[in-house]
Amino acid sequence: MKRKTYILILVFFALFLSSTRIMAAGKSFEGIITYKISYPGNKFTESQQGMFPKMLTVTIKGSNSKTEIKTQMGDQVEITDYMTKTKVALIDMMGQKYAVKSTSEEIEKENAKEPIPTVEVTKETKVIAGYTCKKAVVTVNDDGVVAKYDVFFTNELGPKAANFDNPLYKDIDGVMMEFSMKTPQFTMVFSATAVEKKSLSGKEFEIPSDFTVITKEELKSKFGGMGQ
Repeated sequence: MKRKTYILILVFFALFLSSTRIMAAGKSFEGIITYKISYPGNKFTESQQGMFPKMLTVTIKGSNSKTEIKTQMGDQVEITDYMTKTKVALIDMMGQKYAVKSTSEEIEKENAKEPIPTVEVTKETKVIAGYTCKKAVVTVNDDGVVAKYDVFFTNELGPKAANFDNPLYKDIDGVMMEFSMKTPQFTMVFSATAVEKKSLSGKEFEIPSDFTVITKEELKSKFGGMGQ
């Protein structure tokens, strides 16, 4: 049971990274933004909660960004090119390393399958990691089920298209510094805790030579098979 829980968590975060972006470079920012991840109101046991990631980092240089989540069984990384609007997910689990590419056409096709959200920017602001952030309320109607998401974002670290491949938050005009994601099992809250400006090497955003390129369908098959 514990092994299956591990696999389910990893599969979720692999798919989460492949459909969710936090930010993009675009205003000469270069450095790393760190987020803490919390799971308010969840019904998992203490030992199960211990398996969930607690931190996410986003590394930015020019038109490239790298989002990374560390888990007990391996790292999961996504590298995005905001000039070409493409990305690649890197999955490193139990000695197996896979790279899954997504084209701009594939991303647009996936976004088109999701309900169209509406965004209301309020007058409320909040200082997060040293940046004054605006509050937006995102509302989505999914087959009659209406859900609202509060988002705090800043225009100081990213462009208008910062969240182009996120079907829920694609219309948020800037870098999200605090936001949530909901699943039937739990809610995740991401809150920026630090923004570090530093020079970075372009190699940070290259696919490592020891990763095997596979499709999304092959990835799901491999992860699902390991959980049986």
